[in-house]
Amino acid sequence: MTQIVRTVSELRALVRGWKVQGDVVGVVPTMGALHEGHLSLARAAKAECERVIVTIFVNPKQFNNPDDLKKYPRTEEADADLLRGVGVDVIFAPAPEEVYPTGFATTVSVAGVAQPLEGALRPGHFDGVATVVAKLFGMTMADRGYFGQKDWQQLQVIKRLVRDLNIPVWIVGCETIREADGLAMSSRNARLRDAARRVAPALYAAMTRAALAVRAGDSGALETCAAEVQAAGFDSVEYIELRDASTLGPAEGRERPLRLLAAAWLDGIRLIDNIPV
Repeated sequence: MTQIVRTVSELRALVRGWKVQGDVVGVVPTMGALHEGHLSLARAAKAECERVIVTIFVNPKQFNNPDDLKKYPRTEEADADLLRGVGVDVIFAPAPEEVYPTGFATTVSVAGVAQPLEGALRPGHFDGVATVVAKLFGMTMADRGYFGQKDWQQLQVIKRLVRDLNIPVWIVGCETIREADGLAMSSRNARLRDAARRVAPALYAAMTRAALAVRAGDSGALETCAAEVQAAGFDSVEYIELRDASTLGPAEGRERPLRLLAAAWLDGIRLIDNIPV
């Protein structure tokens, strides 16, 4: 039976009992508004852990724009129904004051991998992510953490966080879940109007062609990709970049794995995606 827990003290009491039994505990951090991508993470955790916690917390510290924070969908009742269907053990849904009590004064900041791309365009965003993830790991006392690869840079930031701070959580990056037309699943997709939703898959399609062109040695592949996305009907392209998959530094040669990452605006909604090259 899936429990909804609101406080750290109640959660830790449960987890301590599990760990006395030798259970491996997995955590799936989310901000709610769940879709099949989130549920795939919960299923992956269920397959590998005796106990699974899904956290639902809209983290104010990772929003650059207060309006985005206000608009972010809060659908806890529907989310809970979905998670009960998966069979997770606990939904941890704390209030903001439980996570950031009066006097809270600590920020976790990751340099290097957090600085380019999203880090440059959304100052402070990854500080908010790193801070809340570090707290959630401490609150849940989890052994394994499950994150989607759609937010590739975020995944690398979290991997660096746990390495640098010796946090004893094994990070599992799970494949991006896509709609039938290729669009990466995201809570933001629901805000696209019908006409824009039909245009949205053009980003992934153009990126797929660009990845093939890069492998073939086409030096103009990224410029072509951006032009194709714009021509498909996107409002603007923020970036389409080829980067080192682990460090997010400039791509240099083919000795190390590379990742093609993109961010573009459509119908007033910012969409991100990435694929291996």
